[in-house]
Amino acid sequence: MEGLKDRLVARALEEGFSACRICRPWDVPQVAGRLAGFLEAGHHGQMGWMAERTHWRGDPAALWPEARSVIMLAENYGPSHDPLEILAHRDRAAISVYAQNRDYHDVVKKRLKRLGRWLIEQAAKPPSSVEPPEIKVFVDTAPVPEKPLGAAAGLGWQGKHTNLVSRELGSWFFLGSIFTTLDLPADEAERDHCGSCRACLDICPTNAFPAPYQLDARRCISYLTIEHHGPVEEDLRSLLGNRIYGCDDCLAACPWNKFAQAASEAKYHARPELLAPKLADLAVLDDAGFRAHFSGSPIKRIGRGRFVRNVLYAIGNSGDAGLLGVAQGLCEDADTVVADAARWAVSRLA
Repeated sequence: MEGLKDRLVARALEEGFSACRICRPWDVPQVAGRLAGFLEAGHHGQMGWMAERTHWRGDPAALWPEARSVIMLAENYGPSHDPLEILAHRDRAAISVYAQNRDYHDVVKKRLKRLGRWLIEQAAKPPSSVEPPEIKVFVDTAPVPEKPLGAAAGLGWQGKHTNLVSRELGSWFFLGSIFTTLDLPADEAERDHCGSCRACLDICPTNAFPAPYQLDARRCISYLTIEHHGPVEEDLRSLLGNRIYGCDDCLAACPWNKFAQAASEAKYHARPELLAPKLADLAVLDDAGFRAHFSGSPIKRIGRGRFVRNVLYAIGNSGDAGLLGVAQGLCEDADTVVADAARWAVSRLA
């Protein structure tokens, strides 16, 4: 198994992954308690699915009892630009780095499947006496606690912003996992290297961290612009700035990013039209235009209504009177949430 593991890691890097580590499904006993506390505090907001299937979400070993190992993969999507710079250009939209090109779910899952098929073939080769292994691949699409498993496998540690941080990759990497019935040698867990640093906590515009290592999603800009349905509370709208899809502030502030590198995968490089698009151009997209503009992008899944709502909040925060007409033109939009956001923007600009 040790030799197979070495070949697996080498193959993962050949496939384009940035790192590959192994842990056991039962290596994260702390998850169930943390999940229960998160839900009890209501920090999940409208994400009701987090309160479902908690017996799996809190215990990966229960998700597939036959699994003996979890192969955790990291895939770098580091930007070649400073994502915080766009925040100063209020007539432009700030889109989270991960969503500036192709949907990472599609890219990572294809690689996971190729690597999984390779693993099955290798394990079955003579003179192996191992039973043909089974695998299941996951990338943010099942009740799998990827970040705790990534920490247990040694990919990084969960920082004070609750995201995984790596000494080699900084904050900019996706996670994928392959559960398998193979009993592969496990790696050591990574220890916390945050020290006394508070950069990620202090930069948050909405104070979404009640305490270090705790997140209240109801105040998180990524949650508000992506997961939250309906109007955003008025006291939070002005704090969104020009962030219209996600937020990178806490990731970008991490000092460990000094070791991060730009993504080598071209599908993660920012499309020019998504790097800093004009708010005026985005606000006027109808449903067909929205779907065409964001074809293949994760942005497409939130729909035109929620997207234009976010754009109008950004317009209201822009201080640019030249955008007043754009907002006025949407005050009677058929989507009542869009119309509400347009009237709010007009009240801020007029």
